[in-house]
Amino acid sequence: MRRRFCLLLLILLSVNAFTQKAVKEIYLFCYFKGSSSDGLHLAASIDGLKWEALKGDSSFLKPMVAKDRLMRDPCIIRGADGLFHMVWTVSWADKGIGYASSKDLIHWSEQQFLPVMAAESGARNTWAPEITYDAKTKQYMIYWASTITGRYPAVDTTAEKGYNHRIYYTLTKDFKKFTETKLLYDPGFNTIDATILPYGKRFIMFFKDETLKPVQKNIKIAYANQLTGPYKQMGTNITGDYWAEGPTAIQIGNKWFLYFDKYRNHKYGALTSTDLKTWKDVSDQVQLPSGIRHGSVFKVTAAEYEKLKAVK
Repeated sequence: MRRRFCLLLLILLSVNAFTQKAVKEIYLFCYFKGSSSDGLHLAASIDGLKWEALKGDSSFLKPMVAKDRLMRDPCIIRGADGLFHMVWTVSWADKGIGYASSKDLIHWSEQQFLPVMAAESGARNTWAPEITYDAKTKQYMIYWASTITGRYPAVDTTAEKGYNHRIYYTLTKDFKKFTETKLLYDPGFNTIDATILPYGKRFIMFFKDETLKPVQKNIKIAYANQLTGPYKQMGTNITGDYWAEGPTAIQIGNKWFLYFDKYRNHKYGALTSTDLKTWKDVSDQVQLPSGIRHGSVFKVTAAEYEKLKAVK
């Protein structure tokens, strides 16, 4: 009897240890809803498939900078300094982006407007900014999509209101001093919504081919040996016969998850891959909050998640 009890206790302890290990990291999805004027929304998941909105799907941070005071396309990363750094789109037509930092995703620094395209008189917009950290150079790269009037006139189309985006970037070590804005990626066609992650000794970029004629409107992949490029496209589109935008990716175990907005279908899609070459559509397995729009996915600890979960 005592032996059975000891065996049962050992099994229970093993199960408990496995459970604790399984929830050591929580995945968060930061996103916007509607016009984005209410600000930052967060959802959590332990498996990358089922996502639960936090704080009753109400805002964690209201936008306070720029004329339009929007908070579209939020991107959050945990920096080398332990802080969470966030950038976002402040307007449909502005020459800068929003920036703020936080220790816990609940209390935020004063919001700042970063005029990253101010030096370009013909810049029409700064859309979907993201941040990637380069451990080798100990620098953060902030990058976004902009159209500069007349810069790439050969493929401007009236159907797209003359927009012809390329990806631009600036570097910083402290979010106080920034390098001169430069071109990051020009694949020869209208390009937006880039997101970049370290991949071994290289960097992988997921981006949207915004070409309308002939229609593309899909997600493609490019690689580079350095964060600042040059990037080279690999293969064709990885998304299907639908219009997709706003990709965000994360690796969970040995599997990559890529989420994106099927914006014409008014729902989100998802792909998984173990080698970044062959992709499986798991859109029907993913559960996301209603009305979720373009955002990014990142990791937090179980303790950080518990504090977020307690926010009402």
